[in-house]
Amino acid sequence: MDRDELQVRTKQFALRVFKLADHLPKNAAGRTVANQVVRSASSVGANYRAACRARSKADFISKITVVLEEADESCYWLEVIIDGKLLDSDRVKPLLQEANEITAIIAASRATALKNHQS
Repeated sequence: MDRDELQVRTKQFALRVFKLADHLPKNAAGRTVANQVVRSASSVGANYRAACRARSKADFISKITVVLEEADESCYWLEVIIDGKLLDSDRVKPLLQEANEITAIIAASRATALKNHQS
């Protein structure tokens, strides 16, 4: 997967999370989780774009680390939605799988960048 494809994929992930968040309960828990998952999911793509424009390897590593943290946080909030039974798990699981896949891709990218930066 190249940079442009991952930019599209992370943006689509955010848009899918936005739609999911609209279906969360309109109570305190639902609103809190909706705000958190929307924030973290949209941050993945925005920060990945910033990482793609990094000015140095060190800057890239710093920015991609933020992307990794936000992707992992998105996994957390999607798990909370499932475990808290805020929505039917069948509706959330595909997004959780996507979040896990994005997290794995970003983790591998960070590991490669760290390895290359140390050599």
